[in-house]
Amino acid sequence: MTSKLFLALSLIVLGTLPLLGHHPFSAEYDWKKPVTVTGTVTKFDWSNPHAYIYLDAKGQSWTFELGGINALSRAGWGKTTLKTGDSITVEAWQSKSNSNAGNVKSITTSDGREFSGASSIVDPGTIAPLVTKGYEKK
Repeated sequence: MTSKLFLALSLIVLGTLPLLGHHPFSAEYDWKKPVTVTGTVTKFDWSNPHAYIYLDAKGQSWTFELGGINALSRAGWGKTTLKTGDSITVEAWQSKSNSNAGNVKSITTSDGREFSGASSIVDPGTIAPLVTKGYEKK
């Protein structure tokens, strides 16, 4: 009986550890400060816990955080969705600590496809997470 209780408690503790490492959106980004940036992708980092887009916009370097790759995959992204040299427009919420960084709400490619950033915030005007528009998986 004691070993079953110990096992159950251990599983509960281990199951909650990933939550301790996650940061809340509001700790790093301000949803009241939206930014729109158009530029050229210099790097697309497809990794956990978050993917990142690095962008050159009129000589300024920007860093944009996306959701995790599982959420991005469900939203239609793949590791080859963006390539170095692609021209994109990013809608994001600005970082509280870095004026050239943000958390992606959505990106629009030069051919008009729009992808959700799979952010941990929901659109403040709705109760539903932002969705991908204009993209169909093939």
